[in-house]
Formats: sequence, C-alpha cells, structure tokens
Amino acid sequence: MDITDTPISARATNKLSDRKIKAFIDKATPGRKLADGGGMFLTITAARTPVWRIKYRLADKEGLYSIGAYPEIGLEAARAERTRVKDQLRRGHDPVQERRVERAKATRESFETFSDAAMAWLEKNRKRWSAIHYNKSKRAIERDVLPRLGNLPLAQIEPVMVTNMVKAILSRGVRETAAKILQHVTDIFEYARAHGLRSDNPATPAQTVLPPSETPKGRPAFLTWPELGGVLRGAEAAHLSPAVRLAHRLCAFSATRISNVVEAEWPEFHLDDETPMWIIPRQKMKAKDRHHDHKVILGPTIAAELHSWRDTKGGKGYVFPSPQGGKHITREALEKAYRETLGLADKHSPHGWRSAFSTLARDNGFERDVVELTLDHVHESDVVRAYDRGERLEQRAKLMAWWDAQLTQGQRGADVVPLAKRKA
Repeated sequence: MDITDTPISARATNKLSDRKIKAFIDKATPGRKLADGGGMFLTITAARTPVWRIKYRLADKEGLYSIGAYPEIGLEAARAERTRVKDQLRRGHDPVQERRVERAKATRESFETFSDAAMAWLEKNRKRWSAIHYNKSKRAIERDVLPRLGNLPLAQIEPVMVTNMVKAILSRGVRETAAKILQHVTDIFEYARAHGLRSDNPATPAQTVLPPSETPKGRPAFLTWPELGGVLRGAEAAHLSPAVRLAHRLCAFSATRISNVVEAEWPEFHLDDETPMWIIPRQKMKAKDRHHDHKVILGPTIAAELHSWRDTKGGKGYVFPSPQGGKHITREALEKAYRETLGLADKHSPHGWRSAFSTLARDNGFERDVVELTLDHVHESDVVRAYDRGERLEQRAKLMAWWDAQLTQGQRGADVVPLAKRKA
C-alpha cells in the first residue's frame, strides 16, 4: 500500500487499523509508506523502525513532521497528534518550529537553580577537558560555590551574592583560586544566558573585588642553597601532616608540578627498578602532545622516603590520601603549608622548586636541553623538540642525582660543592 505523499487536508482520514499496520510492518521494506490520510503515514526507516510522519504545506513550503515510532506511539495517539498539527497549521504556525520552541522551554525549566546550570555546564565541557581539569573544576565549584549559590533560582541571584562568595575565598589568601572559580561562575551564567534564563551576567561586577596578582612575573622562589636548605629544615620541624610533609619533599626533590604531586598514584611509581622512576601519564601533564609519558628520575633520598611511605600505606590508590576523607590532599593544602605554617608567603612556594632547579642546574653547567626535558617544559626550538623523542635519560639521571645530593647537603646545613662549569 505505497502512497504518494499529499498535503495534510487532501484525503480522507482514519484509513488504518492495527491489523493493517502489523501486516504492513511484517512485509514492508525500508522506504515503504502506509497512509492513514490527512498527510499522516507510517514509514519504515533504514533501521527497519516503523515511524509516524506528517507531510504538510504552509506558505507554499512543504514540511515533514515526525511523530514517533510505532508501537510506542499507537494509532490513536498518532491521530491525536495529527489533529493538534492541523490546528497549528490553521493558525499559521509551523509545527516543527512550534516543537523546537516547546523543547527550548523544557530545557529552560530544567535549569531552575544555579546548581542545575553548573552541573549542565560541567557535563558540556567534560569531553573537551582532561579528566584532571574536569574533576578539579567540579570539586572547586562544589566546595566554594554551591554552598552559597547552589539552591538559589538563577533569576534571583544578584551581583552582591557572587561578590560575597569571591570575598569568602579571598579571605583564605588564595587569590588565584578565587580568580579561577570566578571565571567558572562567569561562564556558567553565560551558559544560562544562552538558554534564556538570564538577560545579564551577575558575576561580571565581582571581577572588581579581585586584588592584582601578586606574582605577575612568576611564583616566588628561593634561588640559593642556604635558603633552600632552610626551607627543608623548617618543614621537618613544622607541624605538618605526614602526607603534606612528604608531598612537599617530592615537590622539592623531583621539581615536578604541584598538581602532579598531589594527584600522584602508586602505579606510576617504579621504586624497585635499578633507577627508581616516577612515570606520569601524558594525559596528566600540561603538555599533552608529546610522544611519551613523562619520566621523573628519583634520587636516592626521595626514593627511599617513598619506599618507606609505600610500606606504611600499602601502595594502592593515591600516594597522598586526604586525612579529611577526600581522594587526595589538595594543592591548596600544600600551598597553605608554605604560606602560613612555614611563613613563606611571597618568598617561596611549592612551584618555586622548579624555578630553583632550573636556575641552579644551569648555573652549575647542566645543558639547557636536559634541564628543560626534566621539567617537561614546552619546547620552542626544533633542536629541543627533536631531543624530546630521545628523552636523554642518562644525562637526566646524573642531573637528578646531583640535585638530590645538593638538597640533602643543604638540609643538613653543610656547604654544597658546585660542579665544574660545563659547556652548554
């Protein structure tokens, strides 16, 4: 019973019965159609699914409206939808456009609170973000934003509410954290605006309460052996949790980014190899377009401490589990230990070990390429990028053994002996 599609009002309606429909489905091939009249017909898709459709004409333009699949949409339900579509056409409304408007309204209604919009925004970004960045952003929003704004209707949030949230974060002395979270909140409100839930962005005025960045040219860092040794001694004498203490030492002895340290997992560590090594998966690194995971060679001092820590903790999951019940300690916990417990605000930071390592290694004759590869910096020159494939592990092992020995001597308060200058 093939048909030639016709305008919605051209033929008699209600031609079909469930018996006729089932007989048609049993024998029909993809593309065949069975008419009920009034422009409505059942057709078989390429996936052999029977679906209801209505062909119509409005303002001399033809359109095709899809009702849904049979038998989920039964014959009577399909006819009721045809009646509704005919009514829309009589009023000059395009049924396809009307449905788009209805779906947009439904989407709008689903974002009633800030929490709804925040979760939808996070989900939208999940595919394009790394897992680390997604989880970090989600934790920050849940920790600092949702307790204040989460249950509020989007339309009722005023700029002063966002400002007070930012001030609460700034009161902890974490300016960069406040700036990053405010950027997330700003983006969430922009997302809400795109869905018609706001005509403005109440997060924009809160930018004015952020103080200027205190370290526009880089994070603070000590660059002399006596100062670095003093930091190590101070941390040993301070009241730090065991996890924060060892995380601090791993930052110092590996010159690795703080995010990689706090999120380190035991399967990444190969402490029993002839050359102990920490292999960080490339997806965890800042530069994700390298040909290999990042290998961090561990000197004897930090390797022994990690070995002992593994024996105590069991060697499963995160290396530095959070004592508060989270997955692992946070970078803020480590930064706060430097800033407040050790009194190093504006003097030295966990990231400062990377600056100290880069400066002192070059001052003591190590080749720039070897230092840059050890730090996994983004390389600007073709020469360094070529070395990136080879990794230069032998030279890096010598560099890390030297760094380990120098820090150990510095911690003891003993004089360190610079290497003879080498040609770079």
